[in-house]
Amino acid sequence: MNRRSLLRLCSGALCGAALWMARGARADALAFAEIYQAQTVRGLELSTKSRALAGKPVQMLGYMAPPLKPDVDFFVLTRAPVALCPFCNSDADWPSDIVVVYPRERAGWGQDGLPVAVRGTLELGAKVDARTGFVSLVRVVDADVTTLR
Repeated sequence: MNRRSLLRLCSGALCGAALWMARGARADALAFAEIYQAQTVRGLELSTKSRALAGKPVQMLGYMAPPLKPDVDFFVLTRAPVALCPFCNSDADWPSDIVVVYPRERAGWGQDGLPVAVRGTLELGAKVDARTGFVSLVRVVDADVTTLR
């Protein structure tokens, strides 16, 4: 992909994101940079903003990482596109600020490499997915997912 095509894709995605965020129920925007406030000895520390939004509707923009299996009922949202699935890559190569998304409906989202917009309820705290054993700290549940073109 050349620079001009990339700029066209990004500008289209930004316009789509603005339209998507303007419609629907009230939800606070949460950017990846706002999830954590600092790296401490114990690891990443959740920010005041993310803790205040726990249990409330949020909207996030990001990229859907390649899935663990085709039939899982969640996906991993990242701030930038990633080429490998989180389960196929070492911890050193995987971003630390991921968000696990549990969509309301399976239909309507797919792995196509385009940016996605997610709107749902923010959950915080360690949780293990019963089917896969995947451990998450930050989740958006009961989410609507829209591919931005």
